[in-house]
Amino acid sequence: MRNITVSVDDETYRLARVRAAERDTSVSALVRGFLERLVREGADDGGEHGAGGETEAERRERLLDEVFEEVCATRSRFKAADNVSREALYDRNAIR
Repeated sequence: MRNITVSVDDETYRLARVRAAERDTSVSALVRGFLERLVREGADDGGEHGAGGETEAERRERLLDEVFEEVCATRSRFKAADNVSREALYDRNAIR
């Protein structure tokens, strides 16, 4: 595996660290994932490519993957204990 050095401004780095922490990963892993997707998308030259060099099917697959990653990253924050109890859910006096 090769190492690369990338320079970004302080605010971009700070926000990247926050985003990485939200996904329980590192900035390096985020950059690695981005570069792997970039190379994978650029290597596939078949089909009708729109802006960005990807087909409509590839764009939809990429968007689905991004949403899935986001759900997986936030899933650990959902806890059954945070749910409303059955009694509180059906307490009609509390609604009024």
